[in-house]
Amino acid sequence: MAWRELVAREKRAAFRDQDYWGRPVPGLGPADAPLLIVGLAPAAHGGNRTGRMFTGDRSGDVLFAALYAAGLANQPTAVHRGDGLELLHTRITAPVHCAPPDNKPTTGERDTCGAWLRAELALLRPRAAVVLGAYGWQALLPVLADAGWVVPRPRPRFGHGVHVELAGNRGPLHLFGSYHVSQQNTFTGKLTPAMLEDVLRQAARAAEIPEKR
Repeated sequence: MAWRELVAREKRAAFRDQDYWGRPVPGLGPADAPLLIVGLAPAAHGGNRTGRMFTGDRSGDVLFAALYAAGLANQPTAVHRGDGLELLHTRITAPVHCAPPDNKPTTGERDTCGAWLRAELALLRPRAAVVLGAYGWQALLPVLADAGWVVPRPRPRFGHGVHVELAGNRGPLHLFGSYHVSQQNTFTGKLTPAMLEDVLRQAARAAEIPEKR
C-alpha cells in the first residue's frame, strides 16, 4: 500500500502532469460475463496511474488488441478510464489489486487480496477463465476450490495453452492458461499476439460466446 502511494506521488517523468489513481484497482467488465481474465496485479504506471486494469501500459496494449481481435472488446486500445473501452462478455480481475514493487506481489499481498478475489468470484458465474501467468494460476486454484469447483490433486500445472475442465455446483468451468502479457514475454516472442488470440478464442467458445463475424 505504501509503495503504490509513493509511486503515485513521485510519478514517472512522462506522466508528471497527471493525477495518479494510487489506490486498489477494481475489476473491469460486466458482472454477468461468462469469460473471466485473471492477471497478476496492476502495473505501477499503468493501472496504478489510470485506475483501470491493464490500462495505459505495454501489457495492456497487447491484451486489449488481442481481446478486440477475438471479438471480446469494442476497441483495440486502452489509454484511460474515459476512452470508451467496453469489454464484451468478458471481465478482467487479478489476485492482487494494488501495484507491488517490481511487479512481484508477496505472499502476504496475495493472501490479503485473496478475500477480494473470493468475494468477486462469489458474485460471478463464469463458464471459462483465462489465467495470465503461473502466479495467477496458483493464486486462483484455491479460490476456485473455495467457490465450489473441484480442483483435482495434484493440482493442474500451469502452461501456455493448458485447458482443464473443473466440475462444480454452479456448472463446469473451463480453465485456460496463457503466458502473461508482460514486456519480457512479448518482446522476446515467448508470447505472440497469435498465441494469445488463439487461447482467447478457445476460451470464448468454451464460454459459449457468439463468434465475431
